[in-house]
Amino acid sequence: MDQTLIQAATSNLNLPHDVVQLPSGGIFYKSKKKAIKVGYLTANDENFLISAASNGNANIVLQLLRNKIYEHDIKPEELIDSDVEAILIFLRNTSFGPEYTVTLNDPRTDKPFSETIVLDELNIKKVKVQPDENGLYTTKLPKSDSVVKLKPLTYSDQVELDKMVESYPPNLTAPKVTWKLAKQIVDVDGNTDRLSIAKFVETLPIADSKYIRNFLRENIPSLDLTKTTRAPSGDLVTYTVAFGVEFFRPFF
Repeated sequence: MDQTLIQAATSNLNLPHDVVQLPSGGIFYKSKKKAIKVGYLTANDENFLISAASNGNANIVLQLLRNKIYEHDIKPEELIDSDVEAILIFLRNTSFGPEYTVTLNDPRTDKPFSETIVLDELNIKKVKVQPDENGLYTTKLPKSDSVVKLKPLTYSDQVELDKMVESYPPNLTAPKVTWKLAKQIVDVDGNTDRLSIAKFVETLPIADSKYIRNFLRENIPSLDLTKTTRAPSGDLVTYTVAFGVEFFRPFF
């Protein structure tokens, strides 16, 4: 571990903070911490958020995590989505309260309308399959009959995939599905060689690809961010709570 990170995390313990429970229970991390210390947003963070909003800073979430996580043995880049979301909700709740207003479109009239949700009421999805002590899921694919071990994508995995897509030739379709699968699959029938796994993914039947996607979505501990409301016209609108600059809009 970088000594600079350790010193920074240790010195931050003197700043106001609280303990945030991780939806994952820490099973995917070496430290196995079920909860971590997270600092409150400060006036200095307000400066950063306003600057990020003005400049369209795409790394706002990662920078906030680096500033606010007061643990020397957990790197923000290693966190999975649900744990990142829990931390962001804590930061927003302790600064602005749990109410969050989103703008949606009425599907019948195409006119915008506002909907207010209470972030404290977001629940953790129930899962059927638990990962092993290494944070890996073992399952048998329905079409190829291969037994694979899967891991959830970390924040840094997601960022890397986005960068790969952005740098791909604009006149071609980026193979994001296979790139993502190559990161999620860490073992195929006992073979952990990355090149072999990449070749396996290239010939993976669509039925198996879909199975992996559904399996991970249903079994990785996560917050239920899907909400349904009724538009002014009476039509139902289903939407997903999003995180980013807009999530911290009250600052502006």
